[in-house]
Amino acid sequence: MNIVIVDYGIGNVASIQNMLKKVGIDSQVSGSVADLENAGKIILAGVGAFDTCMQNLQRSGLRDVLDSKVIKEKTPVLGICVGMQMLTHKSEEGTSPGLGWINGQVVKFNPAKMVVPEKVPHMGWSEVEKATDSTLLKDLPTEPRFYFAHSYHAEIEDPSDVMLWTEYGYRFAAAVARENIFGVQFHPEKSHRYGMQLLRNFATYP
Repeated sequence: MNIVIVDYGIGNVASIQNMLKKVGIDSQVSGSVADLENAGKIILAGVGAFDTCMQNLQRSGLRDVLDSKVIKEKTPVLGICVGMQMLTHKSEEGTSPGLGWINGQVVKFNPAKMVVPEKVPHMGWSEVEKATDSTLLKDLPTEPRFYFAHSYHAEIEDPSDVMLWTEYGYRFAAAVARENIFGVQFHPEKSHRYGMQLLRNFATYP
């Protein structure tokens, strides 16, 4: 089943494709409507500012086909970093609406809420805690940890949509899962064997 990594002018798509290649999974980087229409699975990466990512996606002409594939056809999708944030309705970082596929919003880390003060952005390795069972978590090494690089995080309205929690001053959602929609705040392509296993699991889902 072919995996299409969405090319909308933003995101470290080549490194994601290279990590998939390392685990023996073929993928295609494309900004073509036709390629997305034929996709068996979709990866939506994002780096930088929320508004820039959403505006680029709107300009790309891919929004309608993404909505159709994910919401109507239930094609599995994985949002990575800002790509996960884009799954929600909105972000404090800007004014552009998100995709609205997961109920929630994106907020900046709040030092006032932190039990132990931490520097923002959150950069580096953090361990994660499973919130719910998911195919994407199959065969992960014990005490899995992933590489994070972000100043904003998602506040998810329904706790049952949270797949993984992590701690950085306070607990927040490190990953989400709702039916065919998945998102990870961390960078699996920078997370060595942990990220490789998660991407392998997505490629073989369900």
